[in-house]
Amino acid sequence: MSRRALTLLLAGFLVLALGVVGAFRPVPYVVLSPGPTENTIGEVDKKPVIAIKGRQTYPTSGALHLVTVAYQGGPAAQIDLLTALRGWLDPTVAVVPEETIFAPGREPQEVEEENVVEMTNSQDSATAAALNELKIPYTMAVGVVSTEKGKPADGKVRKDDEITAVDGKETKDVTAVQSAVKAHKPGDEVVLTIMRGKEKLDVPLQTVAGPQKQTIVGLSMQAKYKFPFEVDINVGDVGGPSAGLMFSLGILDKLTPGEITGGKKIAGTGTIQPTGEVGPIGGIAQKMVGAKSAGATVFLTPADNCAEAMKAAPEGLRLVRADTLHSAVSSLDALRTGKGEVPACEAG
Repeated sequence: MSRRALTLLLAGFLVLALGVVGAFRPVPYVVLSPGPTENTIGEVDKKPVIAIKGRQTYPTSGALHLVTVAYQGGPAAQIDLLTALRGWLDPTVAVVPEETIFAPGREPQEVEEENVVEMTNSQDSATAAALNELKIPYTMAVGVVSTEKGKPADGKVRKDDEITAVDGKETKDVTAVQSAVKAHKPGDEVVLTIMRGKEKLDVPLQTVAGPQKQTIVGLSMQAKYKFPFEVDINVGDVGGPSAGLMFSLGILDKLTPGEITGGKKIAGTGTIQPTGEVGPIGGIAQKMVGAKSAGATVFLTPADNCAEAMKAAPEGLRLVRADTLHSAVSSLDALRTGKGEVPACEAG
């Protein structure tokens, strides 16, 4: 073999070796793919996804599928270049920069814990929205989730305390408590009235300046709902807030006579506010693929996701715009009866 041929052969082996090594090097990307779907009026592991106790329920049929996105990668388990390349070639998945899912400086465990909290809040909001739609009254309180170490509330306010008033003014709204504290200047005293079990306490706290110079006392709070009956939602390992709309529809279907789906397989997504507004979500393309795979023919789509959804909708999946819980219910009524308007997604 000539020196030239040998040189080319060795160079070829070197390029191949470098290519193989490079293909398996970790890269800062995350692969998003269609995740599992769950029927909110069905069962998971032989348990109802939505179980209602203390209130009459009615039979259901068809399906109200919540849809999810699965991800592969992240700071603790980065994917390799080969996996990313396969993802870029697969039209059913998306490859996005790692920081899209994991903000710099945040651990994967923090993201998972946040998803669990968001799912819990989403379930409460979904129940509240369904009860508001049915005009069933309930009450609310401001619950303490945690206190920040070293801040004024630390050691004086406890987890699960309920804040009932600020400076003597009654409130049952988290935002109102935050606004009342921020109305003070750092160094001022603010008095929180709390219920600790059956004990009522007035807790004076000296405010301090927060990271953005806003006035704080170092409290993490969330709305605490008190419903007139028990609504238990079981979805296993699913996290995040995007199933809110489908939870609300499932609760409504179980609490009202008749079958909201008309026996059809309906899928959808969207965050939900207690007042019924439906908000946008991420991963709409992957969620539609999951809906189609589950046999759904109708996909309830948040208005802000409509333009993106129209570009990637699988054939045979009808996109129905969902602005509010009420509009989604009206659309399903129209689909079932053949009477009334069904708002479609439109290009932005």
